[in-house]
Amino acid sequence: MNKKCPECGLINYPAAQNCKRCDSALGETENISPNRHFLKSSIAKRAGACLVVLIAAMFGFYASLILSADPLSPDERERVEAAIKLLEARGFTREAFLLGHVTAFRENDNWLNASVEKENAYAATNFPFEIVTLYPDFFTYTTDDIERAAILLHEAQHLKGKDEKEACEFVWKNRTRLGWTSDTYSGSIIWRETRKLTREYSPSLFVCDFNEFGDCTER
Repeated sequence: MNKKCPECGLINYPAAQNCKRCDSALGETENISPNRHFLKSSIAKRAGACLVVLIAAMFGFYASLILSADPLSPDERERVEAAIKLLEARGFTREAFLLGHVTAFRENDNWLNASVEKENAYAATNFPFEIVTLYPDFFTYTTDDIERAAILLHEAQHLKGKDEKEACEFVWKNRTRLGWTSDTYSGSIIWRETRKLTREYSPSLFVCDFNEFGDCTER
């Protein structure tokens, strides 16, 4: 609370006994409160400006990821859409929605993915920007829509923020529901590599009492 001089109107410090400008005795003069509304308004404006800058920076980062990679060709897009429809038909509605309505697909690496060393990758996901890159092997080595759906189901887990272990476990535990079974696909490259990767991340799925050194998700 500051003191206002009754003679010259100068605002003095609370502890002042005399006015700094005219040396008049302040005594029991009117106390002036700081302009709280002005302070709150100033803070709100600064916070709003910071938020705008943050949103602009994130949008610019997202745009750089999109523009530094190529979109899918019409044929590739058609095969991806067929796999997404299959996921929806098999009950994976949330994953199908993310892949069909939220995800931006690209056929080669953006600048961020290019900076990371990869080996034998079929796809990669940029979370939380919901960008999925589908590499040539995704279209070359998958035998049908079901295998492409299995890979997309894996990437959909990353779109939800899941890590590699969680994504592998989810796909392997739900492969029968997808229609991706050993009876038909045990000889495919995608099946063998997915099984190998799942064993590395979740070995407990392959060691159990009723099927020693086998697959605990099969009876």
